Amino acid sequence: MDESGEDSVPVIAEDQDALSDAENDESDNASDGPSVQAQGVDSLDSEAEDNSDSDSEVDSSESESEAESEAGSSDSESEVDEAEEARKRAYFAAESEVPEDLPESFTLMNLSRQIMKGVTKLGFTQPTPIQAKTIPIGLLGKDVCGGAQTGSGKTAAFLVPILERLLYRPKDKAATRVLILCPTRELAIQCHSVGTKLAGFTDISLCLCIGGLSLKPQERELRERPDIVIATPGRLIDHLRNSQSFDLNSIEILVMDEADRMLEDGFEDELTEIINACPKKRQTMLFSATMTDNVDKLIRLSLHKPVRVQIDPPKSAAKGLIQEFVRVRSSRDEDRTALLAALCKRHFRRRCIIFFRSKIAAHQMKIVFGLLGLKAAELHGNLSQDQRLQSLEQFRDSHVDYLMATDLAARGLDIVGIDTVINYTMPTQFAQYLHRVGRTARAGRGGRAITLVGEADRKMLKMAVKNSPKDKIKQRVVPSEVLQKYRKKVDAVSEQVNTIVNQIREERMIKDAEMQMAKASNMIKHKSEIQNRPRRTWFQTSAARSESKKTMSKKFKTEQSNSK
Repeated sequence: MDESGEDSVPVIAEDQDALSDAENDESDNASDGPSVQAQGVDSLDSEAEDNSDSDSEVDSSESESEAESEAGSSDSESEVDEAEEARKRAYFAAESEVPEDLPESFTLMNLSRQIMKGVTKLGFTQPTPIQAKTIPIGLLGKDVCGGAQTGSGKTAAFLVPILERLLYRPKDKAATRVLILCPTRELAIQCHSVGTKLAGFTDISLCLCIGGLSLKPQERELRERPDIVIATPGRLIDHLRNSQSFDLNSIEILVMDEADRMLEDGFEDELTEIINACPKKRQTMLFSATMTDNVDKLIRLSLHKPVRVQIDPPKSAAKGLIQEFVRVRSSRDEDRTALLAALCKRHFRRRCIIFFRSKIAAHQMKIVFGLLGLKAAELHGNLSQDQRLQSLEQFRDSHVDYLMATDLAARGLDIVGIDTVINYTMPTQFAQYLHRVGRTARAGRGGRAITLVGEADRKMLKMAVKNSPKDKIKQRVVPSEVLQKYRKKVDAVSEQVNTIVNQIREERMIKDAEMQMAKASNMIKHKSEIQNRPRRTWFQTSAARSESKKTMSKKFKTEQSNSK
């Protein structure tokens, strides 16, 4: 039974003719039957005409030709892969194989009482695979190269050994001994939050240095030599170049979290600058979901005989996840908003993240939901840092029921207790789909993912079905009368939505103008002080920085296309 009390019937349909007949009975996303019908998901992308036998023959021949092509190239590819693996194995430590007898609980890791209190406070009992493999190695002070996805528990995997080691630091002189680099502000904030809780029963101090927040308070904290600095690369270099009495000369442990994403965002030069500013004699831990050529280059630059800890990325959704698909006909793509409103109004009323491809779509849908009486917050790149933090806090504290998010803004965030994930549009990559739906059904709990599927999404849909248990895949069909009802509701507020969007745009323009005026006023009022203040510097020229970002973006896109 789903939230509405309607039966959710697993899809076990193999008869293509029966599926075609079932689809012919459907019209315009509509059904007079229950919301979730006993139809095969293949019916979502089959044609209304009675030609399913020929379609299946075409699919069969296509798969056979693909198999032959793959077999023909597999020998040469395997030789290249073996040579590459041999080269990488030679670089890593000889003892890089992690012992099989991994600790099954944190109590078996010989952690101090203060750290165990912090672990217990966070509700950790049994370590995740990345934690069980990394913490013992980290405690030994060895370099670590970890391959793990977001949500695998890697933040605690590097923080626990760091905090344990810092308990035995010399306390006669304050020094910043640990630097943790994160690709985004939100991830840095999340890491700082976890670190603060884990260190809650110790005297270890942490400092957060990210863009979007005032420089002066950060400069004051850095002058006090906090034990751990958690930063984004750009803001850290700003402090290194322009903040007095701050350097990395005392760094003993360097952590690069989600290194592939930092490189993807064009931070290769910044990372190189930071690594060169750290002492060569240090422990380094690098984590990356993917091991690209650029990541390999960074590993060789920053790590010395690292121990490799690899956690295989998920190739299928969590066992407790039910995946539902709602068909959107190509002729009725504008029905997406009405379908989403109907689903949320009738069935999914709390703890729901909704993913969009664009910032504009997320913003407009937040307004639509507000006008329909649904409490929602938005998370995307057009918001200030304070606004993003406020949205996350509202959703985490259940002050709003829905979070309208883009992939870039929400990536890497670990929000506990999400019941439902809705994809307003299907992602273009299966890994991205798994990353989205992986926000729910965590740690053995159940969850539900709903995806609005158009005609262009047939390939991704087939991949989702292929890599999931049959009893966890369902087709949800919104009854025609319900869809019509919500079309009218959405149409009724469309004019208000446009008005509000324009008002917000005008308010933003006025606010920007006021800020420019205030800035000009301060420039005049404090002219002599500003002129005597040393100019902020950067390690690159603007032109070189721009060119570097473009080059890294091209490299990443090339690697992504080659990996498909």
